[in-house]
Amino acid sequence: MRPRTSFGQHALAGEYFTSDEIFRAERERIFRRSWLLAGHASELAESGSYLLFELDRESVVVLRDGDGRVRAFHNVCRHRGSRLCLEPRGTLGTAIQCPYHAWTYGLDGSLRAAPTMTEVAGFDKGDFPLWPVALAEWQGLVFVNLAAEPAPFADALAGLAGRDGRFAPWRLPELRPVHRAVYEVEANWKLFFHNYSECYHCPAVHPHLNKLTPYRNSENELDEGPVLGGPMWMKDPEGSMTIGGGRCAAPFAGLSAEERGRVYYYTVFPSAFLSFHPDYVLVHRLQSLAVERTRIVCDWLFHPEAIAAPGFDPAPAIEFWDLTNRQDWELCANAQRGIASSAWEPGPYSELESQLAAFDRQYLRALEPGAPAAVRRPA
Repeated sequence: MRPRTSFGQHALAGEYFTSDEIFRAERERIFRRSWLLAGHASELAESGSYLLFELDRESVVVLRDGDGRVRAFHNVCRHRGSRLCLEPRGTLGTAIQCPYHAWTYGLDGSLRAAPTMTEVAGFDKGDFPLWPVALAEWQGLVFVNLAAEPAPFADALAGLAGRDGRFAPWRLPELRPVHRAVYEVEANWKLFFHNYSECYHCPAVHPHLNKLTPYRNSENELDEGPVLGGPMWMKDPEGSMTIGGGRCAAPFAGLSAEERGRVYYYTVFPSAFLSFHPDYVLVHRLQSLAVERTRIVCDWLFHPEAIAAPGFDPAPAIEFWDLTNRQDWELCANAQRGIASSAWEPGPYSELESQLAAFDRQYLRALEPGAPAAVRRPA
């Protein structure tokens, strides 16, 4: 059921979207303490493959080691601090070699070679492994956490980790990306969470989306905490969210008839949106770049069996969501400009915006003062 929003619940004050001081506090109290989506395991298909996750000055190498395990390390050489991996993704082979002085590390982070350092009395390679970063995998999605002592993933994101069975029919670990779009928008990161969490704006802004999923056809399974959301049911239970309303692939076999007629939308605080369709999954990953600038990386994921099927064409899904994304990003940028005005005062939420009020509560709890989180270091 959709919880009612009591009159008197208002949007956050303008400074939460424009203040450099609050932005800096968010970095320490939220982003350096939270589990942040880094990518999908399919991006690390073979031993030695890697991707970079970056947050401000921090760069993290996420890789698959020789045993097939996914690991994460700070992208910093233990010698003179050089970045080790310079491209956003690639393949390392069996080792990571610093481009500066050729210190070489195994895929497990251990220092294997340090030219001429045997001439230094007391030097021990075992004392200089790469700094590890906390990592968790959930249903094929890879999360990292920069905190010194992060909360266990299962506790921090129980709305995901505690509901594996709920998401199992979409076979997330097996999916593969067929398209990626990257957007940069002049708006604060929280405005994207607000926008994604309501369809109050859909009739006027998204007429095609509203035709497929009428804006009141929704309910919330999760309405408190860091994971929020639930389903919207489609007008055509045999359709999907595509430019023509039809499916790009056969529905996931594990879905019930009721589930095949719905789309499930979830926000994962503070870095991702997950959209589960009957025939594909859409993942939005948010990167807050500045107080008024956000990058959104959007991946369309399908099952390999669907991709291999004769005539497979994901274009209708890609076109639909690219159009919808761009409509939403324009709204977010316009809201940012308005909120920055001295004339703006927070307005009241409608009953269709209960998830925004829930997001605000989670955000304010996470922003509460405390000791700044240190970057993770090995014991």
